[in-house]
Amino acid sequence: MRIFTNDWEQYLLPEMEKPYYKELRQFLINEYRTRQIFPDMYSIFNALHYTSLADTKVVIFGQDPYHEPGQAHGLSFSVLPNVPPPPLLAEYF
Repeated sequence: MRIFTNDWEQYLLPEMEKPYYKELRQFLINEYRTRQIFPDMYSIFNALHYTSLADTKVVIFGQDPYHEPGQAHGLSFSVLPNVPPPPLLAEYF
């Protein structure tokens, strides 16, 4: 199964073969199995799916204020249509 479907793949797949990433991946697998994690595991790379590396100028890493199921979907400071935003973002919607 391909993780990336655009030009990020050639740069990120070699990184994913390194020991630190494999350890991180195992940690996350366990966390997803035993805890409620946002976004769901199939959405964690959504930002990279929707934006090609060639079109990217800046990547900002941070923690979004999502705390209810269905709010986090892998894109910062947004929610899907018909999903109530978390309180911290509500004033912008």
